[in-house]
Amino acid sequence: MSLQHALLVSLAEREASGYDLTRRFDRSLGFFWSATHQQIYRVLAKMADAGLVEVRTEAGEGRPDRRVHTIAPAGRAELLAWTRTPTPSETLRSEFAVKVRGMRFGDADAVVADIRRHRDEHAAQLAYFEANCARHYPDPSSLSDEERPTYAVLRGGIRTERAMLEWCDEMVALLSGET
Repeated sequence: MSLQHALLVSLAEREASGYDLTRRFDRSLGFFWSATHQQIYRVLAKMADAGLVEVRTEAGEGRPDRRVHTIAPAGRAELLAWTRTPTPSETLRSEFAVKVRGMRFGDADAVVADIRRHRDEHAAQLAYFEANCARHYPDPSSLSDEERPTYAVLRGGIRTERAMLEWCDEMVALLSGET
């Protein structure tokens, strides 16, 4: 996948300015695909040049004009083609896991402290995802066809964070002698 596809998905859901897209990315898609604000603006410009998005300018009353991006027919065609292409298996790359494995060659106490820090981060992210789920999807049995994919991805995030939290707890207990 490329950042272009993530942006096309976001624009298919709702038109947006570059600023709106970066904020949306920070709150949702960015949990699964990271990109800097500069990368988002650079890719948006290339997408506009390629005819994948259309851009209109909205006059800003008392503030700078906004460039609003809308997915173009060519962008929808690209999304269609992309969804038909099998997704390659994802290989996990984890500096964290390599550090834990190598802790016996370094500062084991520092690594356990790092595991605790990761645990806290996963607990915070899990709480955020669960609150988001409760707020936007209080009754999963009544999801619309449009809501189901977003809910499924959110549930994947919740399950991932729970697994990471459990793994960190297990490692702390195992590696620090706590039970």
